[in-house]
Amino acid sequence: MTSPGKSLADLAELVGGRVIGDPDVTIERVASIEDAGPGDITFVGHPRYQRFLASCRASAVIVADGPAGAAALNLLRVDDPYRAFVRIHALFNPPPAHDAAISPLAAIDSTAAIGTEVAVYPHCYVGRNARVGEGTVLMSGVTIGAGAQVGKGCVLHPNVTVEDRCRIGDGVILHAGVVIGSDGFGYAGHGPARLKVPQAGIVEIADGVEIGANTTVDRATIGSTRIGAGTKIDNLVQIGHNVVVGERCLIAAQTGIAGSAVLGDDVVVAGQAGISDHVEIGDRSIIGPKSNVLQSVPPGSVLSGLVEAAPHKQWLRAMRLLPKLPALWRRVAEIERSIRGPRQD
Repeated sequence: MTSPGKSLADLAELVGGRVIGDPDVTIERVASIEDAGPGDITFVGHPRYQRFLASCRASAVIVADGPAGAAALNLLRVDDPYRAFVRIHALFNPPPAHDAAISPLAAIDSTAAIGTEVAVYPHCYVGRNARVGEGTVLMSGVTIGAGAQVGKGCVLHPNVTVEDRCRIGDGVILHAGVVIGSDGFGYAGHGPARLKVPQAGIVEIADGVEIGANTTVDRATIGSTRIGAGTKIDNLVQIGHNVVVGERCLIAAQTGIAGSAVLGDDVVVAGQAGISDHVEIGDRSIIGPKSNVLQSVPPGSVLSGLVEAAPHKQWLRAMRLLPKLPALWRRVAEIERSIRGPRQD
């Protein structure tokens, strides 16, 4: 359900901005700058979008300054247009409401503790001695294992699994298909003698974490795998056993973090990156897309290692040259020395 219209002055008060133009114009929706029309508000977050202003039909545009071509438009001037747009977007598009009711088609163990104002949809399962906090939503197909704990105000989308004894904090969002507490990938020995290592630990998810669809967080071998408060994790991320992720981290899609790796606070990991086992990533580090981190790095590191795809025959020729690089380097150094001649003191 969308919210009723707001005046541009009301929105300026919400985001701490200043109106240039008509403060009484009514805003009913948000839209992209290419598609916006009367009743819409849009934004210019990058100079490349200023070219759309001349033809923009929006009732208002959020800007950082008064760009050329915007004289005929109502403007909402703020320090950070995108952040202001997100706040207004949330105002007009609040999350869907859920009726606080327990479906008769849900299976809830008699020993489980369910808080007040909880919504439990059909075909959910809540196991023995599990706990679900006040105001939490369990959508269809959610499984909460024995002894697991889910905090207050959480939203677990369809087919989320929280395995036995794992702990979810308050205000956590788990999107469809997330698995918390699957067994870590641990084996000892070789061949027919290979043994599965018991995965006897848990996963602990702190307050305010959001985890994208089909991401998996493995339980610890011993102890706990931990995700810090405020961390946001994208779709299709694999987090191995005994990993520790700090607070307010951002981890993009298809990243893999191997067992016992440690990420500090405010770390950013771009898509398809790989972090090796037992590696420590210092606070505020940034890992670029497709990068493989094989060694620990100090706080504030910025790493990248992208190798672009190339035509197959060209790639094969380049790979054949790799073993020859040390000899080529030595030959180049010899040629340079011969060109410079003997050193003159």
